[in-house]
Amino acid sequence: MEELLTRVAAAAGIDQELARKAVGIILAFLQKEGPPAEIGQLMAALPGAQDLANAEGGAKGGMLGAIGGLMGGGGGVMALGGQLMGAGLSMPQIQAVSKEMFAVGRERAGEDAMGAIVGAIPGLGQFV
Repeated sequence: MEELLTRVAAAAGIDQELARKAVGIILAFLQKEGPPAEIGQLMAALPGAQDLANAEGGAKGGMLGAIGGLMGGGGGVMALGGQLMGAGLSMPQIQAVSKEMFAVGRERAGEDAMGAIVGAIPGLGQFV
């Protein structure tokens, strides 16, 4: 997990604590929205991922998350973006975090698992 957080922080130009928060938010979102078998593979491939997802799973996206909820009914990539912006990330940072996180996911869980996750969640492909 530390390698993932270091890579994400470097790619997005953010500190380790914000990287931890962002990765946790994304993992919690993937668990909620993604295909269970492939999410299980990803979580197993990233030791500590479950704890991080649990820690950030209750995070709310502030005003942007609320607006996303009103527009989309409370879920999806729009709500994820709202949560990440609420945590203090800009759109370019969100894209950098996502791309690096999914690159590590491909290395650890495999291309098939990550491809299935991206394919199962509408709109996710634009971030990875």
